[in-house]
Amino acid sequence: MKLCLVRHARTVAAPGLCYGRLDVPADPADTRTCAQHLATVLAPGLIVRTSPARRCQELARALQGQRPDLRASVDVRLQELDFGCWEGRTWEAIGEAALSAWTAAFADHRPGGGEALQSLLDRVGLALEDVRDTGRDTVWITHAGVIRAARLLAHGVRRIERAADWPDAPVPFGAIETLAL
Repeated sequence: MKLCLVRHARTVAAPGLCYGRLDVPADPADTRTCAQHLATVLAPGLIVRTSPARRCQELARALQGQRPDLRASVDVRLQELDFGCWEGRTWEAIGEAALSAWTAAFADHRPGGGEALQSLLDRVGLALEDVRDTGRDTVWITHAGVIRAARLLAHGVRRIERAADWPDAPVPFGAIETLAL
């Protein structure tokens, strides 16, 4: 069984802006391009789940416009990490002291008073269990943080203590990655 992880299209957010749950829209042209590509590479009859974020739902709707057989349902567990009061601020404005406090207690610190990374791993883990329970190939239209968490979980990693252990490889906008489960 396979899980296809798709990151939403490029957003209209300014570079360097912290956004997780902040409902930043995706660029419409980039969304169309991503949907066109997905429509050509995804197999028929897949289960499609999407984050409730507008940038993900826009891609899911554009994909369904191209491929009516790929109707998405919303799964709140596929939301990006909640950065609390950091949302909408630049990483530079958040500052080194706040970022250092987060990385010092990486798993359990709640950046900006938002969500702890361990909570993200736990909820993505529950969503992965549901995919395994269905026994069917599934597509998630989601975010970079969720994709990184799914990679770790698929390899048996359930907790990250140090920031250095969190995957730092970029997850490009519109990226498609398949995990064998």
